[in-house]
Amino acid sequence: MASDNFVDYVKIHCTSGNGGGGSSHFRREKYIPKGGPDGGDGGRGGHVILRGNKQIWTLLHLKFNKHIKAGHGVHGSGQLKTGAQGKDAIIEVPLGTIARDSETGEILFEITEDGEEKIIQKGGRGGLGNNNFKSSTNQTPRFAQPGGEKAEGWKVLELKLLADVGLVGFPNAGKSTLLSVVSAARPEIADYPFTTLRPNLGIVKYRDFRSFVMADIPGIIEGASQGKGLGLRFLRHIERNSCLLFMVPADSDDIQKEYEVLLNELKAYSPELMHKDKILVVTKSDMLDEELTAEIKAELPTNVKTIFISAVAQQGLVELNDMIWKMLNDD
Repeated sequence: MASDNFVDYVKIHCTSGNGGGGSSHFRREKYIPKGGPDGGDGGRGGHVILRGNKQIWTLLHLKFNKHIKAGHGVHGSGQLKTGAQGKDAIIEVPLGTIARDSETGEILFEITEDGEEKIIQKGGRGGLGNNNFKSSTNQTPRFAQPGGEKAEGWKVLELKLLADVGLVGFPNAGKSTLLSVVSAARPEIADYPFTTLRPNLGIVKYRDFRSFVMADIPGIIEGASQGKGLGLRFLRHIERNSCLLFMVPADSDDIQKEYEVLLNELKAYSPELMHKDKILVVTKSDMLDEELTAEIKAELPTNVKTIFISAVAQQGLVELNDMIWKMLNDD
């Protein structure tokens, strides 16, 4: 997925359809000059609906199509004929999409399954025909109910990536390199911070034709939970991951301190992230000899699983995948 084509936030204007009015009609046929009311109901206005689509990974298609309109309901007619419903406006969205009210910021719902449909803007109800209002005291009602008004407003769609594994680390920690080696994803890679400005997804093939999804999240910086750097734009993607890989390069001045800073930023953003499975991955370990590796191991935190890898030299990758798979499938 090209980084320029990844859009995880859009604001759209949704307009539902007016409901059709009920009919105020009376039965008039040969030999029945004074038939009773037979006005049909109006059709409801079209809804604006979000539908989950597992084949879509971005909200890019909505970036330049911000005004979504549904069709109007048709008025009812005689012979108890109900008007046609207005055509629904269906918006295909990737799994993990959250809909919010743009004014209040309230979360309306989430789309997490393929084919799942949720109404984001409800169409106006269809009006009742005069047949519904007849009674023993009013056998010829000459009125019908008008259709309901359309609804419109701005909505915000946010995407939280649905991935099994999220890569967390400071800029230039080797996250994109790892993803490019273990999957078919081709993120931009260079030897400078913030190469990755948008999340990248890759499918990692495992043994016996099994696989899991890995997400390369843009690099964190201290203060990201308060919105510094790329801040909240990437932290929301981590909420969906089942397992988090904290990636710290072997040439870091203090690996444990870097890990704790990353951990604290996630905790400040959402304490619930602390309950996720975690692995501390020491990257670029091909530059270490056995003696230096042993020294670093002695200083690492004991309350998290750790592993030394080198994506470039392809060291420790099989063991890492085994560790991830066990975490993901551990009952």
